[in-house]
Amino acid sequence: MKGKRGGKKTRNSVSGGTQLGPVLQGRDFTDITIITNQASAAPTALAQLPPLLTSLTGRSDELAQLATLLNPAAEGETVVVSAVAGLAGVGKTALAIHAAHAALRSDWFSGGVLFIDLHGYDQDPVQPGQALDALLRALGVPGEHIPEKVEQRAGLYRSELAESKEPVLIVIDNASSETQVRVLLPGPGSHRVLITSRHTLAGLGARLLDVNILDDEAGVLLLDKALRVARPRDNRVNADHEAALQLAGLCGGLPLALQITAAVLVAEPTLAVTDLTGELADEMHRLEVLQYDDGSGGSAPSVAGAFELSYRQLGEEAKLLFRLLPAHPGPDVSVSAAAALFGQSNNRTRRVIGQLAKAHLVEASAGGASRWRMHDLLRLYARRLSDTHSETDRRDQAIVQLLDYYVRSTHSADSHLRVWESSPAACDFKDRSAALAWLDMERESLIQAVVMAARLGHDRIAMELSTWLSTYLSWRRLSDDDIAVNSICLDATRRQRNRAIEAVALNSLSIALRRARRFDEAVSASKEAIALFRKIGDRQVQGMATNNLGTALREMERYKEAIRAHEKAAWLYRKSGDRHGEAASLNNLGSALHRAERFNEAIQAHWVAAAMYRETGDRHGEGSALGNLSSVLQGIGQFDTAIKICRKGIAIFRESGDRYGEGAALNNLGVALSGSGQPEEAVKVLNEAVAAFHEIGDIFREENALSFLQELKSRFDIGVLATMRPRKGFDVSEPPDSLP
Repeated sequence: MKGKRGGKKTRNSVSGGTQLGPVLQGRDFTDITIITNQASAAPTALAQLPPLLTSLTGRSDELAQLATLLNPAAEGETVVVSAVAGLAGVGKTALAIHAAHAALRSDWFSGGVLFIDLHGYDQDPVQPGQALDALLRALGVPGEHIPEKVEQRAGLYRSELAESKEPVLIVIDNASSETQVRVLLPGPGSHRVLITSRHTLAGLGARLLDVNILDDEAGVLLLDKALRVARPRDNRVNADHEAALQLAGLCGGLPLALQITAAVLVAEPTLAVTDLTGELADEMHRLEVLQYDDGSGGSAPSVAGAFELSYRQLGEEAKLLFRLLPAHPGPDVSVSAAAALFGQSNNRTRRVIGQLAKAHLVEASAGGASRWRMHDLLRLYARRLSDTHSETDRRDQAIVQLLDYYVRSTHSADSHLRVWESSPAACDFKDRSAALAWLDMERESLIQAVVMAARLGHDRIAMELSTWLSTYLSWRRLSDDDIAVNSICLDATRRQRNRAIEAVALNSLSIALRRARRFDEAVSASKEAIALFRKIGDRQVQGMATNNLGTALREMERYKEAIRAHEKAAWLYRKSGDRHGEAASLNNLGSALHRAERFNEAIQAHWVAAAMYRETGDRHGEGSALGNLSSVLQGIGQFDTAIKICRKGIAIFRESGDRYGEGAALNNLGVALSGSGQPEEAVKVLNEAVAAFHEIGDIFREENALSFLQELKSRFDIGVLATMRPRKGFDVSEPPDSLP
């Protein structure tokens, strides 16, 4: 490249920070370079693109995308790739350097490669004017010809690049903002710019490429390669692959963490992978382990140190939210939950989360729209900050705000599942589908919120949240979660000496225990609940507990006792004027009578129950009663009528979104179709039932549906689409329970 100022360009035209003028004193610019393949056009200030010290693991797709974008033969104007962006330590610079070297090997940039580190996240980042000064000197412009003003320097920079007839690649590393980069962009032409940043630089009109963490297998490969570079016979990683997978997982797939871990292993050749895994397993000290003293002092590799640089760039509001987010108990957080924690409106919170996302300090979650999560290591770092600032951030108050939000929202969602009840809280959700969708998304967070509330001594919140969750957990047949939250609720009621809520918790616990097939415990819990309700003098809730006792007894094949319990429950509900509760008891009574082979009485009980459910507006209950009725009709050979009733029940369950009910009704229909001489149709329907039970994790019912499929195959030589997992004792007619 020829200069306009006459005379031969000398190597002394740029030689590091000491000759870049007073404004740049103390900063090392030896990493600014231009590399050319034509000796005659080589600038006299020649330096090296940072070398390829290690191979790049798990980035073949990203390298291919960059190759496509960097190829000067591609049509179009200057392409700026700012999306070599991502979390601190994710390997953005390494990717950019590898891509630049690959471009040189392809002979794409005979005009040279400029490289500059803007130190955008240091306390003293490179300013645009400083960067232009350094780049102009690297292009061979003598210092005396470099203008003072930034705009003039930018014009000269673009002009110098425009004079080059060969394409130039400009690699700009560690930019923190569009402002730091914008004046470094060349004008139209075949030149290319590759930028790395921890922020998404959306304002440059650039092609964006986000660099994500590595999966565990790629992490293991990175560890193994690093050890073998140092000692080719070092087989510690491959010799204990399972421990290495755990180690990579504890590093969160973050290349910086993996590289530090590899350095520790290299430095200590007798250290076993399992031993280092044990050290990292301690969350309290994981960040302390993930640092390596290479003699550079404060610049030594450190995961926490890398995060600190990103954190310092945030505004005060974003810093506060970043510190509060680890207080959220779930794996990801919605904007609404974050707003409750933050104490701000949803719109304002969304804007602040956007700042965190732009800085790659949170990322969109796979859990659904407008949900966010933190990388595991970043969460540990944020939690450490949160503990340090807990008082000034009023974290305890923020947690109570979050828990209260969950109580209100769960109560509102719960009201939609109780279609026979009216509640003003129901207006928070459009309909039952919306309420169920919210509960499904928030389930893990809600369970952990109950645990957190009890641990922090917020017994009232633990009791309320458990109570409003119980219907949903029962609806979705999430027995383990149901047992957990009701056990916590029970402990809280006893600490608070609240006998009424204690009885409700016992009743809900009995239902969950029965669904988990822990029948003896379920019966004990029901009897304890009945005794408490009797002391309180509330016939309605006593009827509810008595009804649930009858269902547990029926599962234990104690039919006479079950029938008496359901009859007593129906009487208690009738005396209290609860038509819906009476319908539930009659529905369960019909099932007990069916099991006792008292078919005519069972049919009558189910018909009356279905009518009462319809009268009280409970479509879901009506579907259950119809499903149970179809089972009885099959028992007496009335298959055609049973099939019609089954199809109506299936439609109701699909309408209400109850996959368990749908699965049970499909199973009933399959049995009825088989009995009516339609085995092929039965197989199709039973496979749908298996899919429904599999989806909700009900292994017991899935296995029994599969068992019946195998029976059909044996009897009719029909191909069965599912895998056989036999087990006996499936009751397709289990009714719903009346919940508190």
